Amino acid sequence: MLGITYKGIAFPLIFSLLPKRGNSNWEERKKIMERFIRLFGADCIDCLVADREFIGKEWTGWLNSRRIRYYIRIRQNFWIVKPSTGERIRAWWLFNDLKVGQEKFFHTLFLHKGEYVYLAGSRIKNSDGVPELQILICFNRPEDAVLTYKKRWEIETAFRAMKSSGFNIEDTHMRDMDRIARLVAMVCMALVWAYLVGEHKDINIKPIRILKHGRKAKSLVKYGLEEISTILMRPTYTQNSMFSNFCHLLNLFVENIAPIQEIDTANCIHFKLNSVVLKYTHRQKR
Repeated sequence: MLGITYKGIAFPLIFSLLPKRGNSNWEERKKIMERFIRLFGADCIDCLVADREFIGKEWTGWLNSRRIRYYIRIRQNFWIVKPSTGERIRAWWLFNDLKVGQEKFFHTLFLHKGEYVYLAGSRIKNSDGVPELQILICFNRPEDAVLTYKKRWEIETAFRAMKSSGFNIEDTHMRDMDRIARLVAMVCMALVWAYLVGEHKDINIKPIRILKHGRKAKSLVKYGLEEISTILMRPTYTQNSMFSNFCHLLNLFVENIAPIQEIDTANCIHFKLNSVVLKYTHRQKR
């Protein structure tokens, strides 16, 4: 699944259902990226952010050949080669002196699986509170790597909304690939719609309560989804001015927003959503 990051969440643009378990291979990822470039052009891509399972010599080589800026996490025990000396070292060795919260980057090129990359890294605490290294390979601008890579979490926010914290897409008992694809497409559209409604209500009607730690009490998607549910389940509620805004947002959504789906029609019972995050920067032509 390919999405654009926006204010703490990623909006899905293109997805592909795979007739297998496990991760996508580099050709499947390349196919989705080429579809995006064909539809929107390469100039709008600011950078690509992906987790440790989205690696490989061919994948990195293709991104390099297309000059697509990327920040991809690698496992800390991967071998890295210094081109100047040919010395092979483990990636963790370059960053082992970091303390939690510290980061480091190199403006010299290294070889990773035969491809030239820049390196950046930091020491963070994982979900269990255990310190670990976060090492990234980069096409360029390694000084921006650690900060930009944090945007990868936005695709996880979208998945959480689509799964356990909103639409519960995993509760489906569907087995037909075409039906599953249509369901995912509908949830992608509903995700954007709920966000638009939640954002509108937060800005114009009633702001979401801010908790002591400074975060909102609920997400904009959850806020919008509750509003949509209230309107649909309480007919008398639709007589006030909020219903006009609701209809306006629905019309705005239908006219301007639609996710793009790429479907593999092979028969399959199990499917896995594979994710990368695309940070999209719109540049107006003058």
